[in-house]
Amino acid sequence: MASRAETLAEAARLRAGFEAAGALPIETPILQPAETLLDLYGEDIRARAYVTSDALRGEQMLRPDFTVPVVQMHMVQGAEPARYTYAGEVFRRQEHDPARASEYIQVGYEVFDRSNPGAADAEVFALIAQAVDGAPLRAATGDIGILMAAVQGLNTTPARKAALMRHIWRPRRFRALLDRFAGRSPVPPTRSALLASTEPMADAGPAIGRRGPAEIAARIETLRADAAAPPIGATELNALESLLAVRETAPFALAQLRDIAVDLPAIGPALYRLEARLGALAARGVDVDDLDFEASYGRTSMEYYDGFVFGFYAERRPDLPPVATGGRYDALTRQLGKGTEIPAVGGVLRPGLLLDLLGGAR
Repeated sequence: MASRAETLAEAARLRAGFEAAGALPIETPILQPAETLLDLYGEDIRARAYVTSDALRGEQMLRPDFTVPVVQMHMVQGAEPARYTYAGEVFRRQEHDPARASEYIQVGYEVFDRSNPGAADAEVFALIAQAVDGAPLRAATGDIGILMAAVQGLNTTPARKAALMRHIWRPRRFRALLDRFAGRSPVPPTRSALLASTEPMADAGPAIGRRGPAEIAARIETLRADAAAPPIGATELNALESLLAVRETAPFALAQLRDIAVDLPAIGPALYRLEARLGALAARGVDVDDLDFEASYGRTSMEYYDGFVFGFYAERRPDLPPVATGGRYDALTRQLGKGTEIPAVGGVLRPGLLLDLLGGAR
């Protein structure tokens, strides 16, 4: 295992490489305001954040990554276009996997540029790939934006689409909702009785918990409206399931997705972006003919990603987390920009893991 001194030296070397590519080196505070940022990370990171509080600052957390603080900083004071790099500790609780480090060094490269998103995607991926070159890693890519577009284009109610969108990053819950909305799963008897009752609150007894009678009644009406909605059609459902199953080299994946777009036309613009990205990757020397693309990839990563996603994995070491990950997070800039936004993409890597796979310092 690489020593801390070796890891810090490797982090400095990697950051210097990103600086040479045009990135501005920056720092962010280790202690971050929790109230605003926790909701942006998603369920997994929220459960693993180290949170504390004091009377002056309120609830605070040790930063679980750099991207969100960097976006927050840029949206307050950054110029356009901008490229940033950083290196430092991040912290995540590992209560379910004590073998994994709860504190480790992260190095990253972030691009804020609205001129050519496909080229920016390719720039970040190619630089991260160059940084990990020589390590026995497999690159995986995907595009959360394609699945988002498919869900938004479904011929169903806005409430159902909103529910599916919320659970894109929780595949089991997403699958259960999809089955329910397609009429594949039976309605629980207790819910059927509740919805059939003319006075569902009549024998409810005293209110327990935070929800008041008005909120409970509104929820019951929402469930009734959902029960009355027609199921998602078989053609759309089959097309969506085919989309989720796409796992091929990038050109073949694009061809499959174009066939699926016949029944899910809403994904058309996202496929044009995918095609442009592949062209930009090829222009940077990436062998796209041998690049894996998985339509479901990224659904268990950061919930702020909304487009291109990628990761580098040690296939022979399934016990290890990804050595590098990244993706596009345009919506995050919108959330933190208070009315302004800018297309943005970035990637992070773990120099300690990289050294371990390479067999020591280099």
